[in-house]
Amino acid sequence: MVLCCPLLISYRKINKRRNTLPWVKLPEDLKDPEVLLVQMRVLEAMFGPDRSQISYIEQVSKIMLMLKALESSDLTEVVVYGFYLCKCRTKWMLQSMTEWHCQHQERGMLKLAESMTAVELGPWVK
Repeated sequence: MVLCCPLLISYRKINKRRNTLPWVKLPEDLKDPEVLLVQMRVLEAMFGPDRSQISYIEQVSKIMLMLKALESSDLTEVVVYGFYLCKCRTKWMLQSMTEWHCQHQERGMLKLAESMTAVELGPWVK
């Protein structure tokens, strides 16, 4: 399940951590970012191995992504910066990808449970 919460991050903090992308206008696009909390296991499915698809998603969506692992849980904070409509579209896309992945994994677990109950044990195993 994807959780959402508002978060404000200062312009200076962003500028120190990473060079801004050409399509991100400073400082107006850094105000009011969209924030998602995503489970660590879902990140690879969303962003590819070693997060190799992040730059592609940023370029196509005209946004800037920042990921921050939260220490006390298995969640990662995905912060989306950019023009308002681009942020909203990207947030919706990421939420949809996360939901699909979770549903796909649940279906796999249900099939596994069904197959395990369908297996008949011989009378020698009790």
